[in-house]
Amino acid sequence: MNARLVVLVSGEGTNLQALIDACEDEDYGATVVAVGADRDGTGALDRAARHDIPTFTRKVRDFTSRADWDQALADDCQRYRPDLVVSAGFMKLVGKRFLGVFGGRFLNTHPALLPSFPGMHGVRDALDYGVKVTGCTVFLVDEGTDSGPVLAQAAVEVLDDDDEATLHERIKVSERKLLVDTVGRMAREGWTAESARKVRLGQ
Repeated sequence: MNARLVVLVSGEGTNLQALIDACEDEDYGATVVAVGADRDGTGALDRAARHDIPTFTRKVRDFTSRADWDQALADDCQRYRPDLVVSAGFMKLVGKRFLGVFGGRFLNTHPALLPSFPGMHGVRDALDYGVKVTGCTVFLVDEGTDSGPVLAQAAVEVLDDDDEATLHERIKVSERKLLVDTVGRMAREGWTAESARKVRLGQ
């Protein structure tokens, strides 16, 4: 049986589209069963609609507290019984209530080789530091900032004439492939937490 994916989005949905396309292959091992967003009118929600994938939206401003939003988001996801929840450009941090339900099976991407350059400006920070190689990371989300166990990484060379936009675009290409490959492996082969820091793909 295919692994069930709920994908959380905020923007245009290029990573979502890559996952949807991968799921069309019967051998991939996963199916996107729902797409959730933190705002209306995104390209990602349009992509989901074109593929007849159910969607839901939870805006932080509609709740009296962040904890209540966090619980509502968890409840929305839980209705679709996901094996994995994937942050695909989701621009909100989840909290303890969400992680209490989906900890260990909620994954995200970051445009740097963690633990280097966490936070909102990973590409800019890598350029400012002067590294010659950066890349992207797929990791399990914990309560810290980009601090969860690393699932997979891919290196991207920093070119002498790179600016933030050109470097980020090349990282995004690697990130999409890495996300699709990692989710597929988790769906087909499973994963095991060997320690608080180490996760092994496959049984």
